[in-house]
Parts: sequence; structure tokens; C-alpha cells
Amino acid sequence: MTNVTSPLAGRAIGLIAVPDPVFSGAMVGPGTAIDPVREPSEAVSPVDGIVVSLHPHAFVVVDADGHGVLTHLGIDTVQLNGEGFELLVNKGDTVTRGQGIVRWDPVAVEAAGKSPVCPIVALEATAESLSDVREDGDVKIGDTLFGWQ
Repeated sequence: MTNVTSPLAGRAIGLIAVPDPVFSGAMVGPGTAIDPVREPSEAVSPVDGIVVSLHPHAFVVVDADGHGVLTHLGIDTVQLNGEGFELLVNKGDTVTRGQGIVRWDPVAVEAAGKSPVCPIVALEATAESLSDVREDGDVKIGDTLFGWQ
């Protein structure tokens, strides 16, 4: 079982509350979302694994079981062209849970007219394969968001 932990501090709101139908409809995969605290911070790896996809606004880490976890920093933030995001690792790097991946500022994202809400998605998973999904309440970096069988 893969234990997926929060890459960000904030409030769990669940995917259904994400202002984007691709995420709220779980078309990318099941998971949850975090409404982040409004301060510059590092988004960290939610699992131990390898960074297989890395963009300023999103990253995927695949663990030893082959489970890929997508962390998407804000909605429509690809349109910011990396402005306000700083990569801390490289694609292909092996990372540990809690290691910083991207430094970003949710306040700047909001100022640019985008939602800072961050979907955390289990790629190529079924809803049934996730357990104990956090969909409300405050979360700290490293708090468990869901288990993945």
C-alpha cells in the first residue's frame, strides 16, 4: 500500500471542489485537493520515488510500486509560463517524501487571476483503490491524504 502525504499545508477540500471539470470529474484520476496557505512555500514530494514529469506548475512522482502521484499547483497555472515557480529538482531525480520539488507563491497565482487550489491525484488508479481520502480539514505537509492499494 502506498501512503500518499500532503505536499502542501492548507485545507483539504476534495476533488469535487476543484474549479476545473477535468479534475473535479476525476478524469485524470481519483484523489483530493488542497487549498494552500497563502504564503510562499515549497511543494514537496508526497511519496518516495522518481520524478517522471516536472513542470513549474505540476509534477509527478512514481513510487517503487509504480504508483504515479500528480501534484498540480493551482488551476490553469500552465498559462503563467513558469512565472513565480522555481524548480528545486530535475526530471529523473530520485526524491524522498517531504523533499522540496517546486517553490511557489499561491498569493502570486491568485494575483494573476488563477485558482491556487492544488489537486493531488493518483494517476491511472480507480476510486476503489484509494482509502481514507482526506476531503476536509486542515492539513500540514506530511499529513496522510489517502492510501493507495
